[in-house]
Amino acid sequence: MVKLLASGLLLLQLVAARFAVTPVSELKKNSAARRSALLKRDTDPTLLYKEYNLSVPVDHFPHDDKYAPHSTEKFNLRYWFDAQYYKPGGPVIVLESGETDASSRLVYLQKGIVAQLIKATGGVGVILEHRYYGTSFPTPDLSTKNLRFLDTAQSLADAAYFAQNVKFEGLNETLTAPETPWIAYGGSYSGAFVAFLRTQYPKIFWGAISSSGVTKAIYDYWEYFEPIRQYAPPVCVRNTQQLTNVVDNIISKNKSKIGELKGAFGLSGLTDNRDFANILTYGIYGWQSRNWDPAVDSPGFFEYCQTLVSPDLVYPETASLAPTAKDLISAGGYGDNKDLQTALLNWIGYVNDTAVSQCSGDQNACFTTLNATYFEQDGLDQYDWRSWDYQVCSEYGYIQTGNTPSSILPLISRQIDLKYGTFFCRAAFNITTPPNVENVNKYGGFDINYPRLAIIGGQADPWRPATPLADEAHPRKSTTSEPFWLIPDAVHHWDENGLFANETTSTLPPNAVVYAQQLEGDFVKAWLKEWSQKGGYR
Repeated sequence: MVKLLASGLLLLQLVAARFAVTPVSELKKNSAARRSALLKRDTDPTLLYKEYNLSVPVDHFPHDDKYAPHSTEKFNLRYWFDAQYYKPGGPVIVLESGETDASSRLVYLQKGIVAQLIKATGGVGVILEHRYYGTSFPTPDLSTKNLRFLDTAQSLADAAYFAQNVKFEGLNETLTAPETPWIAYGGSYSGAFVAFLRTQYPKIFWGAISSSGVTKAIYDYWEYFEPIRQYAPPVCVRNTQQLTNVVDNIISKNKSKIGELKGAFGLSGLTDNRDFANILTYGIYGWQSRNWDPAVDSPGFFEYCQTLVSPDLVYPETASLAPTAKDLISAGGYGDNKDLQTALLNWIGYVNDTAVSQCSGDQNACFTTLNATYFEQDGLDQYDWRSWDYQVCSEYGYIQTGNTPSSILPLISRQIDLKYGTFFCRAAFNITTPPNVENVNKYGGFDINYPRLAIIGGQADPWRPATPLADEAHPRKSTTSEPFWLIPDAVHHWDENGLFANETTSTLPPNAVVYAQQLEGDFVKAWLKEWSQKGGYR
């Protein structure tokens, strides 16, 4: 049985969930699962690191009408730090936590990239929470009017203010910027965030490592599936494309067969065809949850692929549907293709096992994404979907659709389009226009570059098309000052996590990850040598 959450731990909106658009029932479950998972760790990092807060301005730009009515208040921005390896003159390595409760990032102080870098440099490691996540809230609720202070510019200003004003308990010396070299690390949205920090606050952040950093905001992000199409097992990709095409052909061209199609999947009770198509995306979305570390990795994607490519029935109970499968494959435009008929039966079994069987009541209540009443909730307890969704609707986009060019069969249905994918924008925030992606892309997009800004990413990462490592971006030469490195076969910021020494084996971490992390340590030390030679920013 595939677990409810593909990651086994957290649902991060940027880190794609199990569906193209997460059903409302799943949002409710995921909120509970997030809280529960934090309590089940073998060693809870929150017990190892003391929690601190720094009071920062709610509104860093009191003269910008965009944020009117303005606020003169401050709020608590949460952080943790580890100074056990600190040596006088060492840097501050800050991990920007991004769109989540930052306590989930504390593991990187223990055995991830931050731990590695502070050991190598004699630095202080910091985990810094992002405004409107975890416990760092500038406003009493998440109503649309109170989300006006949640954008890239205000959030970057938080980090800059923090670096200039924080005092680390137990350390007598001043470690604020620009007197101390600060180096920021981030992955995914945070990867873009730290790249922007380096370019916008170059006198505060001496360097930055952008891992899988989505520096290019894209509204219709159909390209999410391109690395999956290019690097996933070819037969799995082909079968997914062709079966998805069968679904699309029936829904759009052979409507008399829609009832038969839904019935075959056990989803006759689902009213909206788009919700039906959305449920079928579960398997393919497992690609991003892959990781080199078995403790973090989810096997869901390969379980899906093994099911879809099997020449035999994986679920014997679907044998009775063989005549239906034959009829549907023909109606979908593939004639008497017996291999595809078997693949369809296996897909039906998989969807029933992993999704349909989880619903014991009204299927619309279980699987719809179109519940406007749910999206009206705006309490702080809704931040784990509402905060990032607001950023998506207002600035970033990344609506993952089936809108591939006509020459490419999509991996998810073309029914999943921008209108369907942005329902929550209208229902939750009354945002009826596309996001203002220029608010993000003005920082550089694909072409962002700066001395001591490293661009790192995974070759097979579905977010790579939104990073400077995209096929569409200009190629670059990697230098010590501006490292530019693609980790072979890797997915999403695979350089971020790590292992304790007694957990390593001859194959873990894999050589490509070891090399990337060693590269990061080497160029960070070179950056710090440059700091010493130049006497800081002088």
